[in-house]
Amino acid sequence: MEDRSVFTPSNGTFKINNLIRTDGAEYILHIFDSKGRESEQRTLQLSIQAPVSSVRLDSECLSQGEMRVSCSSEGADSPQYSWTLDGHTLTDAQLLSGNNETNNITLKQNVSGRLVCSVMNHISNVSKEEKISTCGFIFINCTLPDGTNISQWVFSANNTLSIDPTTTPTMITDTSVDNSLLVCGLRAAVVLSLLVGIAIYFAWKKKKYNKVETSSRPRIKDHPENSFAMVEL
Repeated sequence: MEDRSVFTPSNGTFKINNLIRTDGAEYILHIFDSKGRESEQRTLQLSIQAPVSSVRLDSECLSQGEMRVSCSSEGADSPQYSWTLDGHTLTDAQLLSGNNETNNITLKQNVSGRLVCSVMNHISNVSKEEKISTCGFIFINCTLPDGTNISQWVFSANNTLSIDPTTTPTMITDTSVDNSLLVCGLRAAVVLSLLVGIAIYFAWKKKKYNKVETSSRPRIKDHPENSFAMVEL
Protein backbone atom coordinates (compact mmCIF):
# COMPACT_ATOMS: atom_id res chain seq x y z
CA MET A 1 0.00 0.00 0.00
CA GLU A 2 2.96 2.34 0.43
CA ASP A 3 3.09 2.84 -3.32
CA ARG A 4 -0.63 3.73 -3.50
CA SER A 5 -1.18 5.78 -0.35
CA VAL A 6 -0.35 9.36 0.66
CA PHE A 7 -0.59 10.95 4.12
CA THR A 8 -0.72 14.75 4.46
CA PRO A 9 0.10 15.74 8.11
CA SER A 10 -0.92 19.37 7.64
CA ASN A 11 -4.59 18.53 7.22
CA GLY A 12 -4.64 14.93 8.45
CA THR A 13 -5.70 13.49 5.11
CA PHE A 14 -4.89 9.88 4.27
CA LYS A 15 -5.51 9.01 0.62
CA ILE A 16 -5.43 5.55 -1.02
CA ASN A 17 -5.26 5.33 -4.79
CA ASN A 18 -6.48 2.41 -6.92
CA LEU A 19 -8.53 0.81 -4.18
CA ILE A 20 -8.85 -2.96 -4.08
CA ARG A 21 -11.10 -5.10 -1.89
CA THR A 22 -8.31 -6.08 0.46
CA ASP A 23 -7.84 -2.40 1.35
CA GLY A 24 -10.99 -2.64 3.41
CA ALA A 25 -9.83 -2.86 7.03
CA GLU A 26 -9.52 -1.00 10.32
CA TYR A 27 -7.17 1.99 10.18
CA ILE A 28 -5.71 3.56 13.33
CA LEU A 29 -4.21 7.04 13.47
CA HIS A 30 -1.68 7.74 16.28
CA ILE A 31 -0.89 11.37 17.08
CA PHE A 32 2.26 12.27 19.05
CA ASP A 33 3.31 15.54 20.66
CA SER A 34 6.63 17.30 20.28
CA LYS A 35 8.15 15.18 23.05
CA GLY A 36 7.26 11.92 21.30
CA ARG A 37 4.45 11.01 23.60
CA GLU A 38 1.17 9.71 22.08
CA SER A 39 -1.48 12.30 22.65
CA GLU A 40 -4.39 10.97 20.62
CA GLN A 41 -5.59 7.90 18.77
CA ARG A 42 -8.34 7.65 16.19
CA THR A 43 -9.84 4.56 14.57
CA LEU A 44 -11.55 4.33 11.17
CA GLN A 45 -13.28 1.27 9.72
CA LEU A 46 -12.96 1.32 5.93
CA SER A 47 -15.57 -0.70 4.01
CA ILE A 48 -15.17 -1.08 0.27
CA GLN A 49 -18.33 -1.82 -1.71
CA ALA A 50 -19.11 -2.07 -5.39
CA PRO A 51 -22.18 -0.07 -6.47
CA VAL A 52 -25.39 -1.62 -7.79
CA SER A 53 -25.06 -1.69 -11.56
CA SER A 54 -28.44 -3.18 -12.55
CA VAL A 55 -31.54 -4.84 -11.11
CA ARG A 56 -33.59 -7.62 -12.66
CA LEU A 57 -37.10 -8.86 -11.81
CA ASP A 58 -38.29 -12.37 -12.65
CA SER A 59 -41.82 -13.61 -11.97
CA GLU A 60 -43.67 -16.89 -12.39
CA CYS A 61 -47.19 -18.10 -11.68
CA LEU A 62 -47.68 -21.01 -9.29
CA SER A 63 -50.28 -23.77 -9.40
CA GLN A 64 -52.93 -21.96 -7.34
CA GLY A 65 -52.54 -18.50 -8.82
CA GLU A 66 -49.81 -17.23 -6.51
CA MET A 67 -46.92 -15.32 -8.08
CA ARG A 68 -43.28 -15.84 -7.13
CA VAL A 69 -41.06 -12.82 -7.82
CA SER A 70 -37.28 -12.69 -7.48
CA CYS A 71 -35.11 -9.57 -7.49
CA SER A 72 -31.45 -9.88 -8.42
CA SER A 73 -28.67 -7.30 -8.70
CA GLU A 74 -25.31 -7.16 -10.42
CA GLY A 75 -22.11 -5.73 -9.05
CA ALA A 76 -23.51 -4.80 -5.65
CA ASP A 77 -21.74 -5.60 -2.40
CA SER A 78 -23.89 -6.14 0.68
CA PRO A 79 -27.16 -5.35 -1.12
CA GLN A 80 -30.34 -4.59 0.80
CA TYR A 81 -33.79 -5.11 -0.72
CA SER A 82 -37.13 -3.39 -0.31
CA TRP A 83 -40.47 -3.80 -2.11
CA THR A 84 -43.41 -1.50 -2.84
CA LEU A 85 -46.73 -2.03 -4.61
CA ASP A 86 -48.35 1.04 -6.16
CA GLY A 87 -46.07 3.22 -4.04
CA HIS A 88 -46.83 1.49 -0.73
CA THR A 89 -44.73 -1.00 1.24
CA LEU A 90 -45.85 -4.61 0.80
CA THR A 91 -47.90 -5.91 3.71
CA ASP A 92 -48.39 -9.36 5.19
CA ALA A 93 -51.90 -9.36 3.72
CA GLN A 94 -50.34 -9.28 0.21
CA LEU A 95 -47.45 -11.67 0.87
CA LEU A 96 -47.82 -15.42 0.99
CA SER A 97 -44.16 -15.93 1.91
CA GLY A 98 -41.05 -13.80 2.28
CA ASN A 99 -40.91 -10.30 3.67
CA ASN A 100 -40.19 -6.76 2.51
CA GLU A 101 -36.42 -7.15 3.00
CA THR A 102 -35.75 -10.37 1.06
CA ASN A 103 -34.97 -10.71 -2.63
CA ASN A 104 -37.53 -13.51 -3.17
CA ILE A 105 -41.22 -13.07 -2.36
CA THR A 106 -44.48 -14.86 -3.14
CA LEU A 107 -47.60 -12.76 -3.70
CA LYS A 108 -51.13 -13.93 -3.00
CA GLN A 109 -53.60 -14.73 -5.80
CA ASN A 110 -55.46 -11.43 -5.94
CA VAL A 111 -52.44 -9.08 -5.82
CA SER A 112 -51.79 -6.88 -8.86
CA GLY A 113 -50.39 -3.46 -9.61
CA ARG A 114 -47.06 -1.66 -10.06
CA LEU A 115 -44.41 -3.70 -8.23
CA VAL A 116 -41.03 -2.07 -7.53
CA CYS A 117 -37.91 -3.75 -6.15
CA SER A 118 -35.21 -1.41 -4.79
CA VAL A 119 -31.62 -2.59 -4.23
CA MET A 120 -29.24 -0.43 -2.23
CA ASN A 121 -25.98 -0.42 -0.33
CA HIS A 122 -23.93 2.32 1.28
CA ILE A 123 -23.01 3.98 -2.00
CA SER A 124 -25.84 3.34 -4.49
CA ASN A 125 -29.55 2.74 -4.89
CA VAL A 126 -31.18 1.25 -8.01
CA SER A 127 -34.86 0.28 -8.55
CA LYS A 128 -36.68 -1.93 -11.02
CA GLU A 129 -40.40 -1.68 -11.78
CA GLU A 130 -42.76 -4.23 -13.28
CA LYS A 131 -46.50 -4.20 -13.89
CA ILE A 132 -47.97 -7.41 -12.52
CA SER A 133 -51.46 -8.86 -12.81
CA THR A 134 -53.21 -11.92 -11.45
CA CYS A 135 -52.26 -15.22 -13.03
CA GLY A 136 -55.70 -15.79 -14.54
CA PHE A 137 -57.10 -17.42 -11.41
CA ILE A 138 -60.46 -16.60 -9.81
CA PHE A 139 -61.93 -17.55 -6.45
CA ILE A 140 -65.23 -19.41 -6.71
CA ASN A 141 -67.67 -19.98 -3.89
CA CYS A 142 -70.82 -21.74 -5.02
CA THR A 143 -73.09 -24.71 -4.37
CA LEU A 144 -73.60 -27.35 -7.05
CA PRO A 145 -77.07 -28.84 -7.78
CA ASP A 146 -76.16 -31.91 -5.71
CA GLY A 147 -75.50 -29.70 -2.67
CA THR A 148 -71.68 -29.76 -2.86
CA ASN A 149 -70.10 -26.47 -1.81
CA ILE A 150 -66.96 -25.37 -3.69
CA SER A 151 -64.65 -22.67 -2.35
CA GLN A 152 -61.27 -22.56 -4.07
CA TRP A 153 -59.03 -20.79 -6.56
CA VAL A 154 -59.36 -22.10 -10.12
CA PHE A 155 -57.92 -21.09 -13.48
CA SER A 156 -60.53 -18.87 -15.09
CA ALA A 157 -60.09 -20.17 -18.66
CA ASN A 158 -60.66 -23.79 -17.60
CA ASN A 159 -63.31 -23.19 -14.97
CA THR A 160 -66.19 -25.66 -15.34
CA LEU A 161 -67.18 -25.84 -11.69
CA SER A 162 -69.26 -22.70 -11.33
CA ILE A 163 -69.67 -19.18 -12.64
CA ASP A 164 -67.26 -16.56 -11.48
CA PRO A 165 -69.12 -14.67 -8.75
CA THR A 166 -67.36 -11.45 -9.75
CA THR A 167 -68.71 -11.61 -13.29
CA THR A 168 -71.28 -8.95 -14.09
CA PRO A 169 -74.71 -10.60 -13.95
CA THR A 170 -76.56 -11.04 -17.21
CA MET A 171 -79.53 -8.74 -17.63
CA ILE A 172 -82.81 -10.68 -17.69
CA THR A 173 -85.55 -9.18 -19.84
CA ASP A 174 -88.99 -8.91 -18.30
CA THR A 175 -91.01 -11.20 -20.58
CA SER A 176 -94.31 -9.97 -19.13
CA VAL A 177 -93.63 -6.51 -20.57
CA ASP A 178 -92.72 -7.97 -23.94
CA ASN A 179 -95.89 -10.11 -23.98
CA SER A 180 -98.11 -7.14 -23.15
CA LEU A 181 -96.55 -5.13 -25.95
CA LEU A 182 -97.14 -8.03 -28.34
CA VAL A 183 -100.81 -8.31 -27.30
CA CYS A 184 -101.34 -4.57 -27.73
CA GLY A 185 -99.75 -4.71 -31.17
CA LEU A 186 -101.96 -7.61 -32.25
CA ARG A 187 -105.08 -5.81 -30.99
CA ALA A 188 -104.14 -2.65 -32.86
CA ALA A 189 -103.56 -4.69 -36.03
CA VAL A 190 -106.99 -6.34 -35.70
CA VAL A 191 -108.77 -2.99 -35.16
CA LEU A 192 -106.94 -1.46 -38.12
CA SER A 193 -107.88 -4.45 -40.29
CA LEU A 194 -111.53 -4.10 -39.28
CA LEU A 195 -111.55 -0.38 -40.08
CA VAL A 196 -109.98 -1.00 -43.48
CA GLY A 197 -112.48 -3.79 -44.16
CA ILE A 198 -115.44 -1.59 -43.23
CA ALA A 199 -114.13 1.21 -45.43
CA ILE A 200 -113.72 -1.17 -48.38
CA TYR A 201 -117.22 -2.56 -47.80
CA PHE A 202 -118.91 0.86 -47.77
CA ALA A 203 -116.93 1.94 -50.82
CA TRP A 204 -118.11 -1.18 -52.66
CA LYS A 205 -121.71 -0.59 -51.57
CA LYS A 206 -121.59 3.00 -52.78
CA LYS A 207 -120.16 1.97 -56.12
CA LYS A 208 -122.87 -0.67 -56.56
CA TYR A 209 -125.60 1.82 -55.64
CA ASN A 210 -124.40 4.32 -58.22
CA LYS A 211 -124.36 1.58 -60.83
CA VAL A 212 -127.95 0.58 -60.06
CA GLU A 213 -129.11 4.20 -60.16
CA THR A 214 -127.52 4.76 -63.54
CA SER A 215 -128.90 1.58 -65.08
CA SER A 216 -132.49 2.37 -63.92
CA ARG A 217 -132.84 5.39 -66.24
CA PRO A 218 -135.08 4.82 -69.43
CA ARG A 219 -133.30 3.95 -72.60
CA ILE A 220 -134.77 5.72 -75.70
CA LYS A 221 -134.50 4.04 -79.07
CA ASP A 222 -133.37 5.94 -82.12
CA HIS A 223 -136.91 5.63 -83.52
CA PRO A 224 -139.32 7.10 -81.01
CA GLU A 225 -142.29 5.40 -82.56
CA ASN A 226 -140.84 2.03 -81.76
CA SER A 227 -139.41 2.98 -78.37
CA PHE A 228 -140.35 1.57 -75.01
CA ALA A 229 -139.05 1.99 -71.53
CA MET A 230 -136.80 -0.66 -69.96
CA VAL A 231 -136.19 -0.75 -66.27
CA GLU A 232 -133.38 -2.88 -65.06
CA LEU A 233 -133.49 -3.87 -61.41
